[in-house]
Amino acid sequence: MSVVVDRRGFVAACAAIGLPLDFSHRLWTEAAPGKAGAKAVALDPITTEQIAAAEQVLGLSWRDKDREMMLADLQRSLGTYAALHAIPLPNAVPPAFHFDPVPIGKLPAPQPRSTAKPRQPAAAKRPATEVDWAFAGVATLSGLIRSGEVSSRQLVERSLARIDRYNPELLCVITPTKERALEQADRMDAEAKHKKFRGPLHGIPYGVKDLFAVPNYPTTWGSPIYRDRMLEVTAAVVEKLDAAGAVLVAKTSLGEFAQDDTWFGGQTKNPWNTARGSSGSSAGSASGVSAGLYPFAIGTETQGSIVSPSRVCGVSGLRPTYGRVSRYGAMALSWTMDKVGPIARSAEDLALVFAAMHGADPRDPSTRSLPFEFDPGLPLSRLRIGVQTSLTQMNPRPNATPEQVANAQATIAANQAVIDALGKQGAKLVPVTWPTDPSGNTLQFLLSVEAAAAFDAITRDNTVDQMVIQDAWPNTFRSAHFVSAVDYVQANRARTLLIQKLDDFFKDIDVVIGGGSLAATNLSGHPQVVVPTSVSETGNLAISFVAALYREDLALRLAHAWQAASDVHLKRPPKFS
Repeated sequence: MSVVVDRRGFVAACAAIGLPLDFSHRLWTEAAPGKAGAKAVALDPITTEQIAAAEQVLGLSWRDKDREMMLADLQRSLGTYAALHAIPLPNAVPPAFHFDPVPIGKLPAPQPRSTAKPRQPAAAKRPATEVDWAFAGVATLSGLIRSGEVSSRQLVERSLARIDRYNPELLCVITPTKERALEQADRMDAEAKHKKFRGPLHGIPYGVKDLFAVPNYPTTWGSPIYRDRMLEVTAAVVEKLDAAGAVLVAKTSLGEFAQDDTWFGGQTKNPWNTARGSSGSSAGSASGVSAGLYPFAIGTETQGSIVSPSRVCGVSGLRPTYGRVSRYGAMALSWTMDKVGPIARSAEDLALVFAAMHGADPRDPSTRSLPFEFDPGLPLSRLRIGVQTSLTQMNPRPNATPEQVANAQATIAANQAVIDALGKQGAKLVPVTWPTDPSGNTLQFLLSVEAAAAFDAITRDNTVDQMVIQDAWPNTFRSAHFVSAVDYVQANRARTLLIQKLDDFFKDIDVVIGGGSLAATNLSGHPQVVVPTSVSETGNLAISFVAALYREDLALRLAHAWQAASDVHLKRPPKFS
């Protein structure tokens, strides 16, 4: 016999979780199933056999008499859950808590004030060809705009033309923002005519990952579910870049709901080899920068979504410290792990963009305002630099193929080139081993649980059946419902231990070359910069710099030092050059 929850039981369950009486009655009216005026929700009774089966999923084991005692509590819980599921919870509603990467008992330790004067990009040599224009970086273009060598409208029209030409193959842009871009460019040119410059991004075109809301343009999150959905708010990062004078030309592709590189239009391609994907989930941001469609783009990372496509596409990426950049107006995947960062051709360009993006926002309670001052002349001898011992060690698997051995040798050679270049510039390098306990991989299910909560409504009503790849997020969302609340809390407690261990590690180190796993550093909230070390049509190699919390400037300083000694980041994919 089914258990029936009537209006009175529903309202009582709502009261148990603290909802106002009038709101509970309205929820019943809106959420009752079937025809208008439906009075009851039928719930199948729970049996001891079902409890025993659930124990296996959760890794538990109890006695029969324990299960008998649990029946009444679990049955009552169904009514509470029904009331909870009836509460409208749009993706933009965060939990009543937020993650803080600063260890317990400590305060943020921001960078000390620099004596270096803020730099404006110097006047640069005018590019000779259209291709040279396409692959000019932010610093170069900024100098040309300031000197009057080029207008914002000219740059924007070039960018839009390359999007029209190459996007059908790359699939890196979901929606060009042509009307907005041209209007904005004309406004920036009018200001420049009167010698009013908003900063180094004044008039520079860029792309933004299509999980950020921009009025009058679809915000699709890469999914056919939201293909035509319009949001009438402006994401905080777009507001910041608008204020800095940057010009939005495109909403870039992302793997559906920020996973991998496949969206409803297909797979975003790697410009160095269009037979391969660009990796994700900031797929179009990295691909478009790599192919010279826009000088920089904005991505997000929850676990690798800036670092991975930057590595694959041969560009530079910055994943800032958690809480450095507001996520207001962005799709939530994991409230305690999502981060917003720039992708560009060089570390210097990343610094220019990040300087305009960071800062506290009351609409995102995780954010903080802390100083950021990039000093490209800071002597490397002043930094405490660790080098992962594995970067220059050959440890092939027993059954490694000749191709795998050759790839490992090429990676080691590329890593050694970076280490040698930094050493010649005065860097004092010490070998370090990244802490592995507790393992970040053990705690990865935290992301799955939060993502499942963010998309619970469309999982329960089976709207996820419309998603492009069913064995990706839809499967994860369903499976995560079987993680117990107790294990979620325990994993967060273990996360506290991870944060404390990494805090101890960074007491003696400012930056680690090649440091950490993506899982661990995304859970801890540490900043990471990735830059290319070798690029070719057969595959790109990159190296990472992981810094102490809020020390993006130091990771960028090392990346800039490598790029000052090499030209790898200046190389262009032949097919788009």
